[in-house]
Amino acid sequence: MIALARLLARVVGFVSLLALAVAGIVLAVFCIGTGTGGPSLPHLAHLLNLSSFRNTVGEWLTDLEASGSVAVVAGLCGLGAMLLGLLLLAGLLVPRRERLVTLSQDEQGTLAARRRPLAQVATALVEQVRGVTDARVKVRPRRRAGGRLAVRASRTRQTEPREVQGEVQEQLTGLTQPFALSTRVDVPQRGARVE
Repeated sequence: MIALARLLARVVGFVSLLALAVAGIVLAVFCIGTGTGGPSLPHLAHLLNLSSFRNTVGEWLTDLEASGSVAVVAGLCGLGAMLLGLLLLAGLLVPRRERLVTLSQDEQGTLAARRRPLAQVATALVEQVRGVTDARVKVRPRRRAGGRLAVRASRTRQTEPREVQGEVQEQLTGLTQPFALSTRVDVPQRGARVE
């Protein structure tokens, strides 16, 4: 829900700023001159037909003041606008929760890591394995403690996939064993092209 509110706040903010910028440019151009001809404020009011717009809005506001079904619809629209405003505020003000991987937790405190640096460490370890040409690691945190490393390693044609899987698992034990991280290693059956 908060992710939807953030997206909605970004879209509404961008559209509002764009409309405000265009209106500002138009107003600035029409503020150049004076009088009723050429680029001037009275000419802009005439182009936008503001006098008839004032009459239309006045009649609409008079209808809103009346009792009955029109007032109920107006009240519901006002309530909806207030709820939309609260949703936009929540999208702007509620801080984004960063999903950290909790590595260890005891009475002294909690040791946690961000997903991207942890994936970079694991990638550097996997790339040291003999026969691995390229590695990609994705880290997914668990709810309580630990996480899962999804490793995809490309290999040379001369190495066996099972051999590479075993060596990658062994290379990552220094990272995964102390911190309750599980590992899933995927090595494609076809060897990668060595460049």
